[in-house]
Amino acid sequence: MEISAEISKYPLTEEYLEHIKSFIDRLNAVEGLTVVTNTMSTQVFGEHDLVMDTLRDEMRVSWETFGRAIFVVKYIGRNLDPALKPHG
Repeated sequence: MEISAEISKYPLTEEYLEHIKSFIDRLNAVEGLTVVTNTMSTQVFGEHDLVMDTLRDEMRVSWETFGRAIFVVKYIGRNLDPALKPHG
């Protein structure tokens, strides 16, 4: 099953850009995921277990490396990657 996730990270520090960029870079390094970033959020598309496991692991790395941050995530049980054919 393929899913889509939209995630926003809010580091609780003044040096927030480095924290966000590091998180997105790690997501982009995962083979099998499509990652689309805009100014409001990052969208992740792929196989359910890969998306869920990656987000779980990378949120943990973020907290352990950079400290406090808030993550807001929305999920849908379809791959809504805009690069794919229109969704019916």
